[in-house]
Amino acid sequence: MPELPEVETTRRGVEPWVVGRTLKTTRTYQSSLRWPIEAPKALHGANINGVYRRGKYLLFGLDLGDDHDNGTLIVHLGMSGSLRVLAVDTPRLKHDHFELVVSGPRKSKSAQEDKLIRLNDPRRFGCVLYQSGNDPKVHPLLAHLGVEPLGNEFSGEYLFQLSRRRKLAVKNFIMDSKIVVGVGNIYAAESLFQAGIRPTVPAGKVTRQAYEDLSQRIRGVLADAIRQGGTTLRDFVGSDGKPGYFKQSLYVYGREGEPCQVCATRLKGVNIGNRSSVYCPTCQRHSSFQPPI
Repeated sequence: MPELPEVETTRRGVEPWVVGRTLKTTRTYQSSLRWPIEAPKALHGANINGVYRRGKYLLFGLDLGDDHDNGTLIVHLGMSGSLRVLAVDTPRLKHDHFELVVSGPRKSKSAQEDKLIRLNDPRRFGCVLYQSGNDPKVHPLLAHLGVEPLGNEFSGEYLFQLSRRRKLAVKNFIMDSKIVVGVGNIYAAESLFQAGIRPTVPAGKVTRQAYEDLSQRIRGVLADAIRQGGTTLRDFVGSDGKPGYFKQSLYVYGREGEPCQVCATRLKGVNIGNRSSVYCPTCQRHSSFQPPI
């Protein structure tokens, strides 16, 4: 499933091909995704003034001209989706459901041929929705999201204050999108390992100092994943339809029963809120543990 680093990598891969160009047209081949696709014809001819990310949502900012409100196309990749930059004559694949056609000059070149930005989504859990106006964050899907983990509002103090008297497991707490967005199962498990915190500990029992360390680990794990993704941006310009995501070096996620790479203790699995989690019973005993990352 695309997580925050994969979505950010997608944003960076697509952005140079669309910003400053004209949305010539849109095409819908399968409208029944998680919700019916929303791409009004009034958007045709709009200038694309930016590609942003809010949590796991990609936001295509549109300038519709003086006589119209601006708007935003909100795209989510669901569990299996990907965006590709393709030539306009590229044949469709089985699970290609929606595409933008962009035209006009790119910032880096005096002229550039039309391109397709095509959504491929085998499981059809993604979405393409439209929000009019200058503030896409008023959309119901975005209005109640928590802070960005790489933003200035995110800190150990922020987590500490919101966690007081909370009995749910700390892993579920940091995965709550109303608290902080984009810390999915992989990155929560890896961050907790690096901070030496067992994922089952009640959020309200974690100390201020431990949350300070955890917040920095979350930032670091996500930033490292995004940096790894930077080497795959070329994969967003191709026709194979496969996501241009990246292999990651993981300490615990998906490694139940294997030896810990730090202490060689056998990693254990546990179910937390209907999600599987893996941890090291030796390394994740207290928050002062500092693995040699």
